[in-house]
Amino acid sequence: MKFRVIIFILIFAWLLPLTAGEHKDRPFYEMTNQQIDSVLRAVSKMPLTITEKMNLFSARFLGTPYNLTCVGDGPYALLENWPLVNFKELNCMSFCEHVLALSISDYWDNFFDNLQQIRYRDGLIGMKTRNHYTMADWLPQNNWILQDVTRKVGGEFTKQVTRTISHRKFFAGKGITDTTDVLPDRTITLDYIPSDKLTEVKDKTRTGDICAVIYADKTDIFSAHMIMIMESNGEKVIRESTSRGMSTFDTPYDQWVELINTKYKKRYIGLSVMRVRDELNTPGRIIKPWEIPTLKKQVSQ
Repeated sequence: MKFRVIIFILIFAWLLPLTAGEHKDRPFYEMTNQQIDSVLRAVSKMPLTITEKMNLFSARFLGTPYNLTCVGDGPYALLENWPLVNFKELNCMSFCEHVLALSISDYWDNFFDNLQQIRYRDGLIGMKTRNHYTMADWLPQNNWILQDVTRKVGGEFTKQVTRTISHRKFFAGKGITDTTDVLPDRTITLDYIPSDKLTEVKDKTRTGDICAVIYADKTDIFSAHMIMIMESNGEKVIRESTSRGMSTFDTPYDQWVELINTKYKKRYIGLSVMRVRDELNTPGRIIKPWEIPTLKKQVSQ
């Protein structure tokens, strides 16, 4: 597998200059949308799996500044009228969303539409249809491409936690009193891998896994943060955009786990793991926005 990735990276290094010119080594935050489109078109023609493309694309975001309010519902929204797409700044969720959308797309327009499908329920842009909660909204709405593999990775170490998610309270905290079309409260039980077992399950994680870092002391939310497990120079790393450093960067897996088990031991209890579905994670796979409703039906059957 590592040999195959190396070969594709070499092909990438050869092909990209022919199609993207001087943009081949520049981070996305220094590029225009047109230049990013040229990179996307080049990579989409390569025989890479979705997760291999996630590894490549996520690396182009390294060094991107962190901003919690970097994305919103667009310029015409009544609230949070921040950009729908932002390559200049990231937060932890927008990082995962942009990388995943790029990795299934073949050019800019399809990337944009796929991004909205990932971020919003049925791609309908709005505050009430946005997938705010990672494990209660974001994963269930994206189960056409991702599946919860926490128990598969964690095995005998897997534990569970039950919490009640309330969009009503969430929106009230933003000053929104209109509860029309707001989802009802939901009590959900979630699998997670305890922080002190993450070293033991390291070999069961895969490049491209998206993980939710689970709060230890909250009763109304699961995920505090989103990260991705990637590979850099043959080493497994945690790739994240975070307020810890106000940037987007890599940390060696073992070093990151040690940090979680020391400095943040009381804040987090572990990880839930999401993974691209095997049947979709094939070389050269592109998913058009109009294919997503069919994929959703196939998963629900």
